[in-house]
Amino acid sequence: MTDFIIIGGGIVGLSVGKALIEQFPNAKIVVLEKERELASHQTGNNSGVIHSGIYYTPGSYKAKFAKAGNESMKRFCEMHGIDYEECGKVIVATNENELPNLHKLYERGLQNGLDVQLLKKEELLEKEPHVNGLEGIYVPSAGIVDYKQVSFKLAELIRENNGEIHTNEEVKAIDERSGEVVVETGNKTYRGKFLINCAGLQSDRIARMAGYQIDMKIFPFRGEYYYINENKRHLVKNLIYPVPNPEFPFLGVHFTRTIYGEVDVGPNAVPGFKREAYTKTSFDFKDFLEISTFPGFWKLGMKYYKVGIEEIVRSFSKKLFVKNAQQLIPEITEDDLTPAPAGVRAQALKNDGTLVDDFYIVNGKNSIHVCNAPSPAATASLEIGKEIVNKITDIKENNKAI
Repeated sequence: MTDFIIIGGGIVGLSVGKALIEQFPNAKIVVLEKERELASHQTGNNSGVIHSGIYYTPGSYKAKFAKAGNESMKRFCEMHGIDYEECGKVIVATNENELPNLHKLYERGLQNGLDVQLLKKEELLEKEPHVNGLEGIYVPSAGIVDYKQVSFKLAELIRENNGEIHTNEEVKAIDERSGEVVVETGNKTYRGKFLINCAGLQSDRIARMAGYQIDMKIFPFRGEYYYINENKRHLVKNLIYPVPNPEFPFLGVHFTRTIYGEVDVGPNAVPGFKREAYTKTSFDFKDFLEISTFPGFWKLGMKYYKVGIEEIVRSFSKKLFVKNAQQLIPEITEDDLTPAPAGVRAQALKNDGTLVDDFYIVNGKNSIHVCNAPSPAATASLEIGKEIVNKITDIKENNKAI
């Protein structure tokens, strides 16, 4: 019998493990990961940005945890000798129509307690000389890091505190009983007093496996990127973002420098017909059937069909992708870009066709399920870990009272 079983070896699950060993130093913790390596999915396939929290609704989990996580992630990196850089970013209005939304975003940044600066064109060009923009917002706290390196350090800390981490352990069944949770994998049976589900792309399935009927499914969006060739990296000094399209719940194609000196451009947001749809040909009949028979999928499609078609067309047309990128950096050409590995965003979708905007955490009797943790979850991961521990404490106290 172990005290805590964590399902999911990405940065959120490992951050929960770190928070548990700090709060319950004598507890026995087991982390189960279905892949051969930790941080194999969202954690290891993102742009590595330490977000500021400017985009998110004031008072939401995302707003609070991104701002606090921006600070705690940097402290963690400094404490453990992990390279990061506080490079700052600009959000750019490229035409007059985007200026009202840029100003609203600036006000939201102030509401979220951030140091944000409104830039005129001349000031914007001082930050990013090659950008095409009328005005911009400068967010100095944004940074870059390798979240895989952060994850490996978290795993090391868990192991040093007598925690166990088992890879190649795909969960097949869960039996949540009074005072005990039994987890069956393809190899072994694990028994614990409490379960934390941080399974990312599989988190809704794990919640249902534990007996919780939640009004959502994970819908995978593939984010496709290109690298800017080395001879054109000088066009991007740090991080350059467009003003987000208020009609679509993603940030749009942007330019991000990595901690290793590369420059990424992307992503687009293409529906995936496999939970782990890292290529254009990725397809799984079970996953496709599940999402295509979900009412929310069709309602979402009706709402965003125009933008969705544009994203899919751009996925197959480098020319159109480049045309979109040129709105921010006009000097970019097709010859300047090389395909880069894609990532998959695990986005929760409700029955009514709405995308779950905030982190979504479900409390069980002897379990907690993190059922929506897309970006900025990596930035916010240490804060999510603390929140989960607080919720566990509350659940344990309530169970004692009962």
